[in-house]
Amino acid sequence: MYILVEDNLNPIPNMEDIYMDFSEILERRRAINFFDPSQDVPDDLLRTVLAEAAMAPSSFNLQPWKVKILRDPTRKAALRAVAFDQPKITEAPVVLILLGDRDGWKEGTPNFEGHFQHSMKPEQRDYLVNSTKFLYGDTPDASLAFAAKNAGLFAMSFMFAACSHGLDTHPMDGFDREAVRKEFNIPDQYWIPMLIAVGHRIPDLQVHPKAWRQPLDDMILE
Repeated sequence: MYILVEDNLNPIPNMEDIYMDFSEILERRRAINFFDPSQDVPDDLLRTVLAEAAMAPSSFNLQPWKVKILRDPTRKAALRAVAFDQPKITEAPVVLILLGDRDGWKEGTPNFEGHFQHSMKPEQRDYLVNSTKFLYGDTPDASLAFAAKNAGLFAMSFMFAACSHGLDTHPMDGFDREAVRKEFNIPDQYWIPMLIAVGHRIPDLQVHPKAWRQPLDDMILE
């Protein structure tokens, strides 16, 4: 990790070096299907990756995401049963159930009040209350979009951070959302955008080249 402060202990790094380091992460980060169940993910490492991922941007810095961390084989087996019987759910040492909080924009919620307390002035409260309600609370679709897009930003940051620490991941949306909600007692306010398997790929796994990506000129709409 680089600290962008120019002093004798922490000189500003070469920008090309940073770019190349991130390019390697982009290339190495893959959706791995085959995890080595004998290689654990230590809790302190997982917490480090989660903390780094939490640096992701979010709407009004409200950070409307939560995670359930599954390690217990019995609980992972229960998840696998409602996730199309995907073997990686029980083979990976850790599986995250990612949650997006549809109510995370509301006044009085911990993240709303935390952001206001640490980042805003008292006279800005009405602005924050009215803006978040207008943008994210007008319709159920707006609240769902708020939860899903911000959780997605966190998820991608998590996968990049995990890769930088030598971990492998696989995001999954192949699961019965309501069955997962019931099995793990997830309150209705949370949307479940994805599951993320976390661990180490099996030794000597042959990974195919990156899949096709749409041409840049096709991606850019005039």
